[in-house]
Amino acid sequence: MNQSTSPKTLLAIFAHPDDEAFGTGGMLALNASRGHTTALVTATRGEVGEISDPNLADPENLGQVREQELRNAADALSVGELVILNYRDSGMDGTDDNKHPQALAQADADEVVGQLVAIIRRLKPDVIVTFDENGGYGHPDHIAIHKHTVAAYDASGDSSRFVDEGEPWNPQRLYYAVFPRSTFVRMRALLEENGEDTSELDGFEENDLGWPDDVIHGVIDVSGFLDAKWAALNSHKTQFGPDHLFNRIPVESAKTLMRQEYIFQAAPEPPEDVTYSDVFEGLDS
Repeated sequence: MNQSTSPKTLLAIFAHPDDEAFGTGGMLALNASRGHTTALVTATRGEVGEISDPNLADPENLGQVREQELRNAADALSVGELVILNYRDSGMDGTDDNKHPQALAQADADEVVGQLVAIIRRLKPDVIVTFDENGGYGHPDHIAIHKHTVAAYDASGDSSRFVDEGEPWNPQRLYYAVFPRSTFVRMRALLEENGEDTSELDGFEENDLGWPDDVIHGVIDVSGFLDAKWAALNSHKTQFGPDHLFNRIPVESAKTLMRQEYIFQAAPEPPEDVTYSDVFEGLDS
């Protein structure tokens, strides 16, 4: 395994509580165990997410409940620092929540980018990971935090920008946490084997779900941290209920799907045909 030999910093930037657990929970826990610094920025408290069990929360206190769930998940993953930005969940595309004045989707881009630049310059991450351009499945907040993170990655090393937000810092890589299309194929097959409804995953290619398998730059083995990842997922009780896809297949099958996490290197352009096994691979040289 080509793992970094000197302490480094991994910064994950996402939109809602629970975003961190699925695609990066394992790599956060893995790198914390290796002595690297890990940090997580979450832009909203997920105030308008669906509630899996009405006994857990209501629309008025959901943001507060999900914040605590996020803190529990971060503890399960040994995240070194958690930063929550004070934006509101924008809800799904086309809903009234998109228009809320505090919604992330309505936020001034320079304001959000400035906050992220300040965090990057303070934490000095070697690598940053966030959503891809489609936000995984098109959620407005996922797309927004993708755009703002990319802009902050570009601006953080520019001494002429955000001059009051600390000394310039150039992270060495920007990754997207992605789910290969093959993962959706496997998930659909598992649902079918267990007599479960597969309609959520029918036609996923036409719906632009999943990342092409042949343009993935890193496959991270997190099999040693499945218990931490599973604990993080289950910390998000309001979201991770019995109807969730991963709870509609046997636990061991779900954990098998989570044994690997996948990254696409967005910047700088990676070497041809690279397949990293470690997010910091090659950064010691």
